[in-house]
Amino acid sequence: MSGASSEESPDSTQRIDSFNDEQRVYFVPLRWWKDAQDSMSSESVEKREILYTATTGSSYGGPMKLINNIFNSDILFDLRREGDALQNGETGEASVSGRDFALVSSDMWLQALKWHHDDKNTERGVKSFSAGGVDRGDVYPVQLKLSVLQETNSLAVKICKKDNSVECFRRACKIFSLDSEQLRIWDISGQTTMFFESDVNNSKDCQQQADQEMLLELQIYGLSDSIKLKESKKEDGSTQQTNGIANGINGGTSFRFGRSNSLSFLGKAGEAGTLGLTGLQNLGNTCFMNSSLQCLAHTPKLVDFFLGEYSREINLDNPLGMKGEIALAFGDLLRSLWAPGASTVAPRTFKAKLARFAPQFNGFNQHDSQELLAFLLDGLHEDLNRVKNKPYVEAKDRDGRPDEEVADEYWRNHVARNDSIIVDVCQGQYKSTLVCPICKKVSVMFDPFMYLSLPLPCTSMRTMDLTVMSADGGSLPVSLTVNVPKFGKFEDLQKALVTACSLPLDETLLVTEVYNNRILRFLEDPTDLLTLIRDGDKLVVYRLKKDANNSPLIVFMHQKLEEQFICGKSSPTWKAFGIPLVSRLSDVENGFDAESLYLKLLSSFKMPTEFFTENLENPIEEEATDKAGTDGTTSVEDSNSSDVKETTESLPDPVLRLYLTDDRGNSIESEILKEKPVNIKSKRVNVLARWPVKELDAYDTCLLSSLPEVTKFGTKRPQESVSLYKCLEAFLTEEPLGPDDMWYCPGCKEHRQAIKKLDLWRLPEILVIHLKRFSYSRFMKNKLEAYVDFPLDDLDLSSYISYKNGQTTYRYMLYAISNHYGSMGGGHYTAYVHHGGDRWYDFDDSHVHQISQEKIKTSAAYVLFYKRLVEG
Repeated sequence: MSGASSEESPDSTQRIDSFNDEQRVYFVPLRWWKDAQDSMSSESVEKREILYTATTGSSYGGPMKLINNIFNSDILFDLRREGDALQNGETGEASVSGRDFALVSSDMWLQALKWHHDDKNTERGVKSFSAGGVDRGDVYPVQLKLSVLQETNSLAVKICKKDNSVECFRRACKIFSLDSEQLRIWDISGQTTMFFESDVNNSKDCQQQADQEMLLELQIYGLSDSIKLKESKKEDGSTQQTNGIANGINGGTSFRFGRSNSLSFLGKAGEAGTLGLTGLQNLGNTCFMNSSLQCLAHTPKLVDFFLGEYSREINLDNPLGMKGEIALAFGDLLRSLWAPGASTVAPRTFKAKLARFAPQFNGFNQHDSQELLAFLLDGLHEDLNRVKNKPYVEAKDRDGRPDEEVADEYWRNHVARNDSIIVDVCQGQYKSTLVCPICKKVSVMFDPFMYLSLPLPCTSMRTMDLTVMSADGGSLPVSLTVNVPKFGKFEDLQKALVTACSLPLDETLLVTEVYNNRILRFLEDPTDLLTLIRDGDKLVVYRLKKDANNSPLIVFMHQKLEEQFICGKSSPTWKAFGIPLVSRLSDVENGFDAESLYLKLLSSFKMPTEFFTENLENPIEEEATDKAGTDGTTSVEDSNSSDVKETTESLPDPVLRLYLTDDRGNSIESEILKEKPVNIKSKRVNVLARWPVKELDAYDTCLLSSLPEVTKFGTKRPQESVSLYKCLEAFLTEEPLGPDDMWYCPGCKEHRQAIKKLDLWRLPEILVIHLKRFSYSRFMKNKLEAYVDFPLDDLDLSSYISYKNGQTTYRYMLYAISNHYGSMGGGHYTAYVHHGGDRWYDFDDSHVHQISQEKIKTSAAYVLFYKRLVEG
């Protein structure tokens, strides 16, 4: 039931608000209702039942016109109130005609549906009734304008063409035509009585006019053309389509009706209608919100709840809630998505409420669908919490009691303060055990959970390519590949390198990053994160002798002379090349011979004598070879280049010269001469070696310049795969708390890095599983692209539950997925939703289309929604 006044006066608004309680009124055949009435609870039928008979619309100035086609005028008639009826069996089965109808509430309608469903399928083995899965293609709305006529004890009814779709108006013409048998309507919902009572009160208080109009939306059920056609079909479950108004993925498509023996779109027994296949408009980076909303909007028990009288459970006094505004906004949105004939919905009102109570979602930035889901579930719970005054509950010590007793006590305490549809459906309980590593004190708690956040264990390792250099020139560079924890520290890389190099006890490793032929940084802090190393970085590892005296390091950089032609004029330029060479200086009190040490480190790169002699005899070929090698291995010049340019009219002396320089090789301090030993005053000496072309030909500069990236750009990595069960096992594996998450041990009276273990204790009806694809560090964000293999029809958790508390089954069926495509910086969210049988639909903002069941398992799966299977 929704009410709206045709006149915008303050009085009329107040009048309508008094019965705008979000309760829908269904218009059904009386015989259909009576068949199920005996099974209704006393609460469902305790309201007065009022009989109305239809008469010509004299209140509108003339008799009602006969309706034969959809182009005629509006439908006008009166409903005269005859009084109480259907009491004490006054109306017998024989007296009910095809023109007798009933007005019932949402709850009554659902109970009658359940009775008819169970009555037909008791012996067929069809799965249990789910209101959220009702084929609502059999339901369509008709808008009526009503005026209370106190003097004749009647309701004046007007059905306008402009208020209804063409098809719905055509059907209304057939239903409410007075040119045949008398039309009788029994109001069992009690809604019309409220109209009359409110009209009397408002007339006394406000002197309102009697012809004040109100808008009533009837949900017509059991009278569509397709139902009549289906009744003529055989019981083989064949379906029939008729032209009508539907949600329609591509616009105005026809209604689609499920098999007559199935009312649940989540079961395997039949098909579903198009109801609920409504897209959500993207308001600007709101795909994350749309994805979560579509998954929740197809959660069975939540659909039932919000299509019913949920406003009765709104808690306006909860200080932790939002005055019911989030629940009302979500309920309105869900009803819009499930409304017959609905087109794409723009969730502006819901987003405005969301931004008001959760400022982090304000604006139009991209956010995380799981973070939105967590906030929304918590917000709905607080808005719908049935506990008005939360009692104070103090947790008791375990005192040696069995876990079952303690867990039940924790759960009772939780439900005493938290009781809502969200707790009923979505909340479970796990056991959390902490053990002090020092005094072995054990702490056990039983905490509720709304969803499970599972790690992806297979993506915890990272492959890195590095180059290992000797410190004495005894061997050529070696390429090495190691596996390290993706989110580990530099100490993990050091350990992996020590093992891979079979490092003797008298050696140590120095890890560096090389950029533009110079050492950019030394990776020495063991606590730094490995996420600081990017895939495109180039790492060089130097094997050095251990030194107790902490002797200084010497770093050699290389330059060679190249000719550049600028404006037709030759200009010799010093160009950097090759990997820096590093060694440790031992006895430096009396200086050292820099050139001898440098040539020793280069000895492994020296060309064979025969090859070198051949090149000297073929200078032209040698020059071409040298240029080809240089062009293929040197860095491109830019603002950060380590080139030192020196233009002279004549070439420098053709001899090797060494200079003291800075760590970039840009600033020459002094030349190093053999006859003048170098005195070392710092812990690191940077030396620049400048080579004449002829002498450099004796060395393999290509090999000296070959340096791989940590992970070569463009390399296609193999698709990592892990089962959902492995993720669950990783979640349940014991692990030490992090240094930033220490536990205060009551035994030691100090904070300790305790060992933590989680166990599943109580599972909810709706199990939401969050796959932890996104990781955050101080310097960067990362997304894990692993493919998670998750079950569709039979997620069996019986071997993972610690306590079998009489629950009949621990098996679940997948019904929705929130997907994320792309990287951390942006990306796009969609949702996959199960809609009956083996049919799945892809909800991509406003676009909704069917997708093959074989395609729903992808590496984009982010949040999984499972419903518990019913045994039988």
